[in-house]
Amino acid sequence: MKISTQTRPQGIALFIVMIAIFVLSVMAAIFATSMKVETKLAQNAGHGEQLLWLGRSGVELARYVLAEQMIIPGEPYDSLNQVWAGGPGGLAESNSPLAGLSLDNYPVGDGTVSIKIIDLERKVNINTANTPTLQQALILMGVGADGISVIADSIQDWIDPDDNPRLAGAESDYYQSLNPPYYAKNAPIDDLSELLLVKGIAEHPEIYWGGSATNHVPAAFQRKLGFVNSPFQAANYPFGLKDIFTPLSTGRININTTDANVLQMLPGVDETTAQNIIKLRAGPDGADGTEDDTPIVNPGELAQAGVPAAAFPLCTTRSSTFEVHVIARIGDDQREFIAILYRNSPADIQILNFYWKTFPGNDGKSN
Repeated sequence: MKISTQTRPQGIALFIVMIAIFVLSVMAAIFATSMKVETKLAQNAGHGEQLLWLGRSGVELARYVLAEQMIIPGEPYDSLNQVWAGGPGGLAESNSPLAGLSLDNYPVGDGTVSIKIIDLERKVNINTANTPTLQQALILMGVGADGISVIADSIQDWIDPDDNPRLAGAESDYYQSLNPPYYAKNAPIDDLSELLLVKGIAEHPEIYWGGSATNHVPAAFQRKLGFVNSPFQAANYPFGLKDIFTPLSTGRININTTDANVLQMLPGVDETTAQNIIKLRAGPDGADGTEDDTPIVNPGELAQAGVPAAAFPLCTTRSSTFEVHVIARIGDDQREFIAILYRNSPADIQILNFYWKTFPGNDGKSN
């Protein structure tokens, strides 16, 4: 008997239909995701100009605050308890336009700005620092004696206009021997991170950052130049050169805003004297930036804390150079803008620099 088998076209057709449905579902999901991404990118592009406008508005708000601060009667100084520095404000400020002003989530148009103002007179100007000043900073950090002369001399060689190296320093001849080679700048430092290229610091970047060699992510140029793995045992520094120095300031230290480490950069000021200065300005509660602060009005008052008169000309109680950080937000999008301001007078506050950086997830541009 011949038995014939019957094919089942219905089953094959069903299988093909299921595959087609699956493929179409995947394509629809990919299309939907693509559309969502495109929509988000379009939204980000649309917000880009608005965020830029917000960032500039934040800088203008900072200029306004610094101008108003300077004309408040009875406060011929800048201190940590004032509104510009994030403090509660003194009695004189309570009767000024700054009363009740918050620099956090300040509404502007469709977004908000949060502003942080840091005076640069709280640090030492790296471009005017001499050998004793540089050596004092390195001693305070705990840098070994064999590295102090190398770093101090090399920093000055990096800044000075000639190609004549100091005894322990380095000029372009040294940097040209590296792989890849580069030249000493032989000009003032514009960005403090240039120190990461200087002999003695390039091999030991923890001297710049503070901490140990393992607690920061090496910059791209450090990896490229082979400066990451040092053959020497790295120390764990309590702070770094970035915490002491700035490339922009008037060169005098604001004794109301600086910290104990920078105070010890003044001649005749040790750790005990630095703490006496902080007690003098911090008021009864001993904490900076609070309502009971008693800011120093003129450097001559430092004599009460045991500071020698030779240090007075290096001090000020009024800051002129400020770094402004503005966080601009519209919905879920945000961007950080940074500006450097120079205050000549309440009516003359110049913008020396303005740029921005992105948060993770943004487009990575900067200018």
